[in-house]
Amino acid sequence: MAQPVRPPVSAPGRAPHALRADCAACFGLCCVALTLVASADFAADKEAGEPCSHLREDFRCGIHRRLRPAGFPGCTVYDCFGAGQRVSQGVYAGQDWRSRPESADEMFRVFRVMRQLHEILAHLTEALALPAAGPVHEELRLALEATDRLTVRPAAELAAYDVEAHRETVAPLLRRAGALVRATVPARPGAGRRRRDLFGARLRGADLRGADLRGACLVAADLTGADLRLADVIGADFRDTRLARADLTTTLFLTQVQLNAAQGDGATRIPPSLTRPAHWAP
Repeated sequence: MAQPVRPPVSAPGRAPHALRADCAACFGLCCVALTLVASADFAADKEAGEPCSHLREDFRCGIHRRLRPAGFPGCTVYDCFGAGQRVSQGVYAGQDWRSRPESADEMFRVFRVMRQLHEILAHLTEALALPAAGPVHEELRLALEATDRLTVRPAAELAAYDVEAHRETVAPLLRRAGALVRATVPARPGAGRRRRDLFGARLRGADLRGADLRGACLVAADLTGADLRLADVIGADFRDTRLARADLTTTLFLTQVQLNAAQGDGATRIPPSLTRPAHWAP
């Protein structure tokens, strides 16, 4: 197997190009490597390692333009943070799992690890671009370099790597970076309280600037017109969260996955580096 190709670490900034999915350069890995459970998100069960029935021979989705009406809205939410093309064209040098079936299982395990490493890289890169997080920039830079080194390990090592343990070492650093930025928001009664269970919460027009929403359950919450600038939402669950007219322009650690899972509209303000989901209302 060819040695992994190591691209340079992207310059600091939200969602650098190398950490964005390029499906045209991928072997449809998310359509094969992941387990799907029949639910409101997926119309059918699929085991990890089993190709989706809609995956074409050219590794493209046969129902891409109608995933939601076909019963697969979960697919429209997923984002690999660029891990797909990194594994396909880098680690495996353009040799796909169909032409090399003996490598298929390893490739799928590598993809699942790489996806998490790329998500961590995206968060670290964003944190490095936050001036208020300056006191921890050096630690962030070291963590970014250490994470990048992990992505170029041999495939067999990547497939067996405990990426959750690595995530746990990085999480406190990101938490400190977020706290430094949130501290720049003028104090308000209750603003410093961590909010976790907000399932279905009615927060229309709420001032959530600088709020600690890390890991919060925001499923079906009504945040219409809410101000989420500088709120830390790393790991927050945005499924069916109503974000019409909400302001998320500087929300910390907001991902495309979270936006895709939510319900916004043309008046929802989002960071310029993220894309307004096609299913949102005009």
